[in-house]
Amino acid sequence: MKSNKRIVLAYSGGLDTSIILKWLQENYNAEVICYTADIGQEIDKKKIIKNAKKLGVKKIIIKDLKNVFVKDYVYPMIRGHAIYEGTYLLGTSIARPLIAKDQIRVAKKFKAYAVSHGSTGKGNDQVRFELGYHYFGPKIKIIAPWRIWKLKSRTELIRYANKYGIPIPKDKKGAPPFSVDDNLFHTSTEGKLLENPKNSAPEFIFQRTTSPERAPNKPTFITINYKNGDPVGLNGKKLSPAKVLNKLNQLAGKNGIGRVDLVENRFIGIKSRGVYETPGGTLLLTAHRAIESVTLDKDTMHKKDEVMPRYAELIYNGYWYSKERFKLQKIIDLKRNKVNGSVKLKLYKGNITIQSRQTSSSAYSMKKVSFEENKTFNKSNVERFINFHKKKLR
Repeated sequence: MKSNKRIVLAYSGGLDTSIILKWLQENYNAEVICYTADIGQEIDKKKIIKNAKKLGVKKIIIKDLKNVFVKDYVYPMIRGHAIYEGTYLLGTSIARPLIAKDQIRVAKKFKAYAVSHGSTGKGNDQVRFELGYHYFGPKIKIIAPWRIWKLKSRTELIRYANKYGIPIPKDKKGAPPFSVDDNLFHTSTEGKLLENPKNSAPEFIFQRTTSPERAPNKPTFITINYKNGDPVGLNGKKLSPAKVLNKLNQLAGKNGIGRVDLVENRFIGIKSRGVYETPGGTLLLTAHRAIESVTLDKDTMHKKDEVMPRYAELIYNGYWYSKERFKLQKIIDLKRNKVNGSVKLKLYKGNITIQSRQTSSSAYSMKKVSFEENKTFNKSNVERFINFHKKKLR
């Protein structure tokens, strides 16, 4: 008897989600709808459709969210200068809330009773997805296969895939692949030999950055144009948010910029080692701090720096749609309307050098800062200033 119940699966077309798709069909009397959010990852739409249809799926939805992702998620995060544990630019973390939101939209549209994801039982993404699901669809059931099925290892997954004829991809060395997540903002690579922190990352795992040693011997120059705190174009040419980030990824990547090898503290309490590439995002972060340095006052900048660690932690932990994150975003964006102008960067063998900052803002005064004598800064007040602060030493 055909069921009228539906499950919406976050589906990439790869090994893990194809196995999950088959497992859902085996264990639930429901139609599975495959949903893919195109947020700039390397995507083969024909392969996604082919693999899903091969497993009997009738509804396959691929949604282009690249501009939404950059404009409404990446840019607000960059305005907050969010870096987790001093290193991680939160490339995976910031993508999950958007995917969860749109997946729930699809679930509501097709009156699905449940949604499902492919996040492992040891990772952060299960938290990020499920907090997003709960925020937008609190009555929709969540199925997390990795927490309930009997497939406990990569070896068992591959055995299951072989049983049902599910294709198993290979890495560049002909072995089963590393665990990879990518979107327009970043690429992360985890697992296999990277799990042991004593092992160096092999060069072949890097997907969007050239090593600094192999980068061009001539520098690249790029100017990022800002309006209301966000990039609106490059070199004076207006571009969509997705095109801005895509171009910056290309330029930074070929110049060896944006690689990090880190061990992070996961929200659920274990440490994890990964290699992340965020070329364009690294440029955006550097340039945004540069434009704010000549457009915002000291108190505003320091307040932003003060809230940043908590803001980054909220994003990392999956609390993008929380009251606390919304509150901090208001603090971060309080004077974003003053952040206008342009920043010119020099890119060379893994390094970023700020060449110039241009703005019509009056926050930076050449008259006050000049070493030439002028009457715009009263140096006689400095002694009173120092004496006032001496009293705070005791």
